[in-house]
Amino acid sequence: MTSQENFIIVGGGLAGASAAEALRAGGFEGSIRLFAGERHHPYIRPPLSKDYLSGKDAIDTVFVHPHDWYGENGVEVSTGSPVASLDPAARSVTLADGERVGYDALLLATGSTPRRLPIAGADLDGVHYLRTIDDSEALRAELQDGGRRLVLIGSGWIGMEVAATARTLGNEVTILEREAIPLAAALGDELGTMFAEMHLEHGVTLRRQVVVDSIVGAGGRVTGVVLADGESIPADLVLVGIGAVPNVGLATSAGLETDNGVLTDAALHTSDQHIFAAGDVANAFHPVIGRRLRSEHWANALGGGAAAGRSMLGETVSYDDIPYFYTDQFDLGMEYSGYGPLTTGATVVYRGDRAKREFIAFWVADGKVVAGMNVNVWDVNEAVQGIIRRANTVDPARLADESVPLESL
Repeated sequence: MTSQENFIIVGGGLAGASAAEALRAGGFEGSIRLFAGERHHPYIRPPLSKDYLSGKDAIDTVFVHPHDWYGENGVEVSTGSPVASLDPAARSVTLADGERVGYDALLLATGSTPRRLPIAGADLDGVHYLRTIDDSEALRAELQDGGRRLVLIGSGWIGMEVAATARTLGNEVTILEREAIPLAAALGDELGTMFAEMHLEHGVTLRRQVVVDSIVGAGGRVTGVVLADGESIPADLVLVGIGAVPNVGLATSAGLETDNGVLTDAALHTSDQHIFAAGDVANAFHPVIGRRLRSEHWANALGGGAAAGRSMLGETVSYDDIPYFYTDQFDLGMEYSGYGPLTTGATVVYRGDRAKREFIAFWVADGKVVAGMNVNVWDVNEAVQGIIRRANTVDPARLADESVPLESL
């Protein structure tokens, strides 16, 4: 490293900001330029469907660092400056305004984009997606006074969180879901049913195993959602939450290897030795389970961005964080840690009171805990991750016994 080296970070989210912090903490004295396509400084996304959406938290709470931090640490942030193209051979990027900027190392932290709904009426006023601060503010403006009819298409984490927030604000909420049980793909039928029951208890209407045909409106404004059988669900606004796709356009055009994200090794190197990737866009090799993982959660952006920064410094890095995410819906808070791909066919062992929704669930495969979820039970996530990382063969009876310390398993 020299003070003349130039590092570029493409992307203004948590992964990019975490990488910049790690670079300075690691002693890098060269130039760091961070290009954010949005008009905002780097921010975190979980509050956008929770407390920021509800109006409980102010905007300052969503930013990764205070704005002054970047100047104080010599990180040049260019907001509203999307990178138009990447030239690995010349080691340069071209901005949307035509400016070319060279680099010695570059981090792709371009995130992901909500999957669009390809049906008639999806472009009507009042149809929302949720990814950015601006998206959250537009949605809040419609929900904050209550009394609105919100229809959610899709029942993933963002959709379920927005449903809870909107209902708490006094709105009517209907969730339309293609599958029989929401969140079953992530948690299994039993725990997915728990979330469904909780929403029903709070007055959310949950329509399962339905297919959306179109969105209808009047005067350019949404008025309802039409199902495949012809039924129309009245709506004052619609939120589409059917997943996200990684923003690989720059990488693909530059000839980098991509497949459900930008492919990286455990050190977050891409197929070009001078280019790294982290956060939602990185499909990284995980050294513990021996396969690739792409995670769209906050913790991966935080940990992966920092790991990429250290890797850019030339440190030996093997990014092996256990995937983690959390949710808050109504009176339920939970944390999940584990390897989702390994939970297929696993046995779920419970510790605690399921009826009160105060328990820990463990997914056990081949005698080992591969994932754990604590529901309204706090200060145990570190212990849960310890069990997963130790990969000991466990006795299910001891796992379920609350008198047995988690640290002993």
